Formats: sequence, structure tokens, C-alpha cells
Amino acid sequence: MNSPVQKNTPLVGVIGLGAMGRPMARLLAEGHGVVTVTSSRPEDQVLTDLRSELKDGTNPENIRWASNAAQLASECDEVLLMLPDLPQISETLEGAQGLLAGLEQRSETAPPLLLLIGSTCSAPGVRKLAEDLTARFGERINVVDAPVSGGEDGAKAGTLSILLGGSPALCERASEALAPCGTSVRLGELGSGQVAKACNQLVVSATIFALGEASVLAERSGLDLEAMWDLLGHGYASSRLLDSRKDRLVSGDDSPSGAIKYMRKDLHGANEIAEATDTNVMLLPQLRAAIEEVIDAGLGDRDISVTKRFIADR
Repeated sequence: MNSPVQKNTPLVGVIGLGAMGRPMARLLAEGHGVVTVTSSRPEDQVLTDLRSELKDGTNPENIRWASNAAQLASECDEVLLMLPDLPQISETLEGAQGLLAGLEQRSETAPPLLLLIGSTCSAPGVRKLAEDLTARFGERINVVDAPVSGGEDGAKAGTLSILLGGSPALCERASEALAPCGTSVRLGELGSGQVAKACNQLVVSATIFALGEASVLAERSGLDLEAMWDLLGHGYASSRLLDSRKDRLVSGDDSPSGAIKYMRKDLHGANEIAEATDTNVMLLPQLRAAIEEVIDAGLGDRDISVTKRFIADR
């Protein structure tokens, strides 16, 4: 039996229980006292896995199960989508058991359903999706884009940067719903979060290639790589990315974690923004070509620190 939910508690549902969505669902259960999930995986397996990760003292019943997306939409006010891209989001919305079918089952006193698009995807695509939903359902459903930065470590620790795009009122609602997962900031109208994430990924991809290349140069010159990065980490070369990947760069461990292949999509989104803003970019084409070369070399599933091995093997 589900435990009672306190008044004004955000009723958040999560779809997409992968490397990012799973720890975020756990944090929502711990922070709000309730979260609802659904998955193509068996209910028992999903709930057992999620509940085993709850911090001590958290009621396992805080994590609830919906048999499909329609049920989840009928029971939740905010739905966080942590899916790969817009095609998967569209699949989740449509159909007899899709999120949109759940609109008909919502209470008349419930607020409009708010979709929180945590996926990294196209800013124009997010705007088009919102326009289509408004044309079909009016004010019964709203959209905020909410991509995140901070990686799996940030998702597990609740220290994500959450990049919001949408109206002030909707972003305030999104911020309250996602508060257990990190710090949310509204950056502008719908699509702004995706633009910010594209800018973030441009910087991250440039940095990780620079770190990999510099590591190879230093190592082949006979330097103590760990000592070098410890020292440079106190100067202008310091970064969160160096902090999180230093050990991997030193040891050469690029076992799968944050797969570098996903940067292909992220940088494609950045290129869309460059074209839309008539920006004659210089670095972005080189980074896109480099990512393609990494993937063609069969290294796409490796951690982003694979740039060191990639440069060494060229």
C-alpha cells in the first residue's frame, strides 16, 4: 500500500531509467517522498533495483510503479523524460498507452501536465514539439526543456546543473520538481536549455580532446603525468573535467562510463544552432570530425577519456 503524500508535494514521474534517469528517480523519491516510474523492464526488477539504492531510512514505498506511460501521466503532475532523443520522446507520448492518452484520465482539479525534457536534443525540435502539443491539447499540457550537466557523478550526488528553458512560471514549477537533483536556472524561453547544453558540450568536447592530446605529449616526453596534472590543476588548465577524469587519463582506464559517442548528437545540435544564428564557427567542425574519427575507430562506447588512447593510436 502506498504511503500518503503531503499536500503541495510535487508528484513527479520519470521515464528513462538509464545512467542519468535512475539516480535522479532515487533522489526524487528521497527528496519529495514519492516518485512514480515506468519502464519496459519488469516491474519487480525495476523496483528492486531502485529501492536497493535508497539511502537508509527512506521508505521503499516512496517509489511507485505505473504500468504504462498513460497511467503515469494520469497520476503525476510533472513528468521527467530522460530519453535518448526526440524520436523516443514522440514514441512515449503517442499510442493507446502513451503519455498523451493519460491526459483524459487526469483529475479535473489537477494542474496542466508539465513535460520536463531532460534529454539533450534539438532546440528547434523541442519548440516544434511544444507547438504541436499546444495545437492539439491547448493548455492541458506544457513543456519545459531541462537538460542537465554534471554527468553520472552529479546525477548520483544530486549536484546537477539543470538548464531550464520556458516561461518563468513553468520554470519555477520545474525547479521545484527537480530540486532534489541539483540546481536549476532559467536561461530563457523554451529551447534555451538545449542551447546552453549545446554550448556546454562544445566546451566539454574541446576540453577532453585537449586533455587527451596533452596527456600523450607529456607521457611521450617522459613527464610524470600524475604530477603534471596535479600541478596544472592549480592553474588556468584546471577544470571540473580534469578533476573527474585525471585518474583515468593517468591510468589509461577508459572503460565505459560517459560514452563519447553521444557527443555526436550533442555537437550536431550545436551545429544547428550555429546555422540558425548565422555563426561562422571555427572549432565546432573540427570537433565534429574528431568525434566521427573516434567512432569510426571503434571507440564510441568508451568513456570520454578515450581521447588519450585515440590520439596515441593515430
